Amino acid sequence: MDNRRASIDRGRLLLMAAPGALVLLAFFVIPLGVVCAESLTGGVGAFSAVFSDPIFWKGLTGTLILGLTAPAFSLVVGFVVAWHLSTLNERLRTALMFWISLPLTFSGLIVAYGFILAFGRAGFVTISMAGLGADPNVISGFLYSPEGLAFAYSYYLIPRVALILLPALVNFDRAQIRAAQSLGASYLRAVADVLIPQIMPSAVNAFCLVSTVAIGAYGTALALVGTQVNILPLLLYSRISDTGSDFPSAAALSVVLLALCASVLAAGEIYSFRKDRDAAR
Repeated sequence: MDNRRASIDRGRLLLMAAPGALVLLAFFVIPLGVVCAESLTGGVGAFSAVFSDPIFWKGLTGTLILGLTAPAFSLVVGFVVAWHLSTLNERLRTALMFWISLPLTFSGLIVAYGFILAFGRAGFVTISMAGLGADPNVISGFLYSPEGLAFAYSYYLIPRVALILLPALVNFDRAQIRAAQSLGASYLRAVADVLIPQIMPSAVNAFCLVSTVAIGAYGTALALVGTQVNILPLLLYSRISDTGSDFPSAAALSVVLLALCASVLAAGEIYSFRKDRDAAR
């Protein structure tokens, strides 16, 4: 009787998991398999062509720089935002979290056009700063540079960081900060020695997550800088756009980009796993 009931329960669980498994199969496993097969058309020639192209290495360098600078800036700002939210009462915190998370609902193109309207050559911020004596060409030129691209990416990376760090900061006992201060530590030293080590796993996971978003995003970059900034997503786009039809090379680039993002996420998971294992000892 017990075996029959266990079999029925397993069948129900499999039935409940079937829709999710079908979605994963149809929209991830099969497309990934097709891309991998396309990249191996004619052997490893597509990968050899990609790795021998100097443009690829420049694009990889630009991608890594963007994948480090934008998440680092977002992590600092997101921590400050989450720290402030953790001090508020739950009702006000929930209301502010709703507004802070709104950028996550916008597509990359909408974000890019918003920044153009604000910081472009005829943008509101540019014109306002020009009235104060700033050079509008410098302000608008910054937006269309790699640094400006990282700044635009931070618009929707900061909310992700804040939402990831917020639970850890809400559950943090602030009496530990006061205890460290009572022993002679300054506020910043108490934060560095007491708070930061406790939220480091969440911070590393947040950094790795937003880093993969910055590495793989192309809509905002395409709308802001076109092909002026050499990063892998835009290089991939150029291979399959109207001006290019090198599908094996594009598939190889896709595999490289996927491997890069997966490596960053894996690094964050390995770090968190080791921290949890050490804490359990």
